[in-house]
Amino acid sequence: MKIFYAIQATGNGHISRAVQLYPYLKKFGTVDFFMSGNNASLNVDIPIKYKSKGCSLHYTKCGGLDYWDTAKNINPMQMYCDAKALPLSDYDVVINDFDSITALASKLQKVKSVQFGHQASFKSKLTPRSENNNLMGELVLQKYAPANKYIGLHFKEYDTFIHPPIIKDDIVNATPTDLKHISVYLPSFDKECLQTAFNKVGDVQFHWFLGDIKEQYTIGNITYFPVNQKLFNQSLISSHGIITGGGFETPAEALYLNKKVLSIPIQNHYEQECNAAALKLLGVPVLSKVGDHFHVEIENWLNGKIVYPKIEANDIPKTLQYLFDTYND
Repeated sequence: MKIFYAIQATGNGHISRAVQLYPYLKKFGTVDFFMSGNNASLNVDIPIKYKSKGCSLHYTKCGGLDYWDTAKNINPMQMYCDAKALPLSDYDVVINDFDSITALASKLQKVKSVQFGHQASFKSKLTPRSENNNLMGELVLQKYAPANKYIGLHFKEYDTFIHPPIIKDDIVNATPTDLKHISVYLPSFDKECLQTAFNKVGDVQFHWFLGDIKEQYTIGNITYFPVNQKLFNQSLISSHGIITGGGFETPAEALYLNKKVLSIPIQNHYEQECNAAALKLLGVPVLSKVGDHFHVEIENWLNGKIVYPKIEANDIPKTLQYLFDTYND
């Protein structure tokens, strides 16, 4: 069986999921990956056969989504040409992790596809939503990458087609420890926005992963790391907790390890606001913005006693078998 797998590279989570799934997918057939977008900073060790600039997200310096920069870097004609060029008819199964080019290619070429990933879970009205009504954000979730079938991933199984998160083998097989440091992964923040706040919590060591860091180094109570999967896994497994955005994969893995989580969703990013709403229901503290008293909020979070529910890891072979059975129905 020939499998086409589209990755939306607007963040590292989609890529991380594809890397984890690849050994399991190979048991079903040969796999070719299509990467669309250029926000991701992870090194990729999977066979990327096709690439497109696609649609990439752009951020303000301190935690917001920059709609203007995002919009002006979209080239609809190039995306249309890329969609026409994808040879989807050569494949037996088309798996789409929320990529608009693959969705368009499926429509143009009359090839069926299945949307598999976190965004697919929002096809259900039972999936938690943000209190902030955002018609455009909801429209994007529903219409950005339409498919014939949907298989969602989320913190909880809110509906019949929603499955537990894909947790990396390195996390599942780990024995968590607590070396008291706090891991930090906030890709929408520049260093200057948060550095002072972390310095003010001087008795806490921070492992801060940043896209523009090339080599690990330490200044004061902050150790700066490049975005590297192995280093990040090691830091998270041995951490006391993590400060991260409103993404899906990182909070899921932290909760699986029973780590403390502080979530700061990207401002004006509807999906992250919805994820934050789901995290709130699980008891996870959420900050809507970072202000002058961020260091105090960090201290309150660290001193607070919070009991989180245990997140279940996805049974990957079972879920993939369900995917292929659903595709062929």
